[in-house]
Amino acid sequence: MESHIKAVGIIHIVFSALLILLAILVFGVLTLVAKLPTINEEAVRILEIIALAILWFFLILSLPGIIGGVGLLKFQGWARIVVLILSFIELVKFPIGTAIGIYSIWVLLDKKTEKLFKK
Repeated sequence: MESHIKAVGIIHIVFSALLILLAILVFGVLTLVAKLPTINEEAVRILEIIALAILWFFLILSLPGIIGGVGLLKFQGWARIVVLILSFIELVKFPIGTAIGIYSIWVLLDKKTEKLFKK
């Protein structure tokens, strides 16, 4: 079961990192669009605000997944709870998030897993 726990940790770290990369990409695209010469100053300010809001939103959403994933790799008890909560939230992100959520919940609620985290 240890390998499953490590897999869940890595999966959450990777998908959270991908979400951060997506946020950076969206931020970059919106910033480039704001630099177009045909866009007026008011639109530039609005695009910059939207770009920053999206970047911070995705960063805030991604950090618990990275922190929880690292905690799982170190078999920290608190990380199991964090990733379980995140996994239930992932269930609504069909289809990939649902698969990640189901796998994570299955691994983290197993009796053998509970014993590993009690050590």
